Amino acid sequence: MHRFPFVIPLLASLLSAQSYDLLIKGGHVIDPKNNIDRFMDVAVSAGKIARVAANIDPKESKKVVDASGLHVTPGLIDLHGHVYVWREAGGEGVQADAFSFRSGVTTIVDAGSSGYQTFPDFKTRIIDRAKTRILAFLNIAGGGMGTGKEDEIALLDADAAAKMAKANPEIIVGFKSAHYAGPGWESIDGAVKAGEMTGLPVMVDFGRINAKRNINALFLDKLRSGDIYTHCFSGHREELLDNGKLNPAMEAGRKRGIIFDIGHGAGSFYWYVAVSAYAQGFRPDSISTDLHINSMNAGMKDMTNVMSKLLNLGSSLQEVVRMSTWNPAKEIKRPQLGTLDPGSDADIAVLRVDKGRFGFVDSAGARNYGSQMIVCEMTLRAGKVAWDLNGRASQDWKTFPYQKATWKH
Repeated sequence: MHRFPFVIPLLASLLSAQSYDLLIKGGHVIDPKNNIDRFMDVAVSAGKIARVAANIDPKESKKVVDASGLHVTPGLIDLHGHVYVWREAGGEGVQADAFSFRSGVTTIVDAGSSGYQTFPDFKTRIIDRAKTRILAFLNIAGGGMGTGKEDEIALLDADAAAKMAKANPEIIVGFKSAHYAGPGWESIDGAVKAGEMTGLPVMVDFGRINAKRNINALFLDKLRSGDIYTHCFSGHREELLDNGKLNPAMEAGRKRGIIFDIGHGAGSFYWYVAVSAYAQGFRPDSISTDLHINSMNAGMKDMTNVMSKLLNLGSSLQEVVRMSTWNPAKEIKRPQLGTLDPGSDADIAVLRVDKGRFGFVDSAGARNYGSQMIVCEMTLRAGKVAWDLNGRASQDWKTFPYQKATWKH
């Protein structure tokens, strides 16, 4: 007989009481979908959000993370990135997992890197193997971006694009028209046709404008409510007129339901446009990076850097979180994302807002100073710690149960 018969039942009761795998305690929770903007705790169990409430007992969790002084949000959604790394040399794609989690991003939407001809390779080699959730806007051009064939009208096949989207509804969230330099509307028309066939939105990187192809016609005649205009502060398509006034087409498009996305990139965010737009009351609907190898080390930096730019332009922290979580989730018709709903995947970002004097650089290399900078302290993807800047979920080394091993040659 065991000398201490009460020990086993006691241990069992303690273990059963620990109903959560991880508890993020004491943070300021911002969950725009659920109108939560206050100090609360977030409990995680089996990779899902288990509970969001005030004063959850830490004894109920196997691990507790102190989030005092920090902001706890849904995992960020980068609506416009490029993470399709080709087999052959070339292309501008970035490995998603190497970049996403350290900036709080748990979902990246690849914006047209692949088309209906190349999506199967993208899915098999990249999407299916990534820890980051990767969704995709399918390029209306069959080969996707960077092939030099985006102007070939024969490859702008709406039927083939719609067929591919219908075969992959869990990944493909819409269609992309990008970089088209032809004189007409073939790329836009093809993408919108595919969108009509599938009930999915279109994202537009408008390419070159001319007397016929301009944003007035794009917003009023071509795009539908719910379609997305990315690079909205680029200035390349007369978003801002020579007199410093916002092009009336921007407000007209918004009234028709057009969505305006940042898509910062290496050449699509300029202070002279952004500052003027904010001064005239025009703010974007969603924040995205346009992540690729030429933007990641230039003015763009990462998702939190772009969020910080809009924070310093005048958006509140709550607004930039909304632009980076619930708004993009709605734009791609994924209401299960961008939220801390109990039962949803435990995709969580823990953010810190530093105060000081910080320099932020636009796509031209011009600097603007700001007093706030958002930093990602921790990222959880499906309940697992994917990024932990200061080891908040770790155990002190002095008490850590090391498993020592000896390597002999």
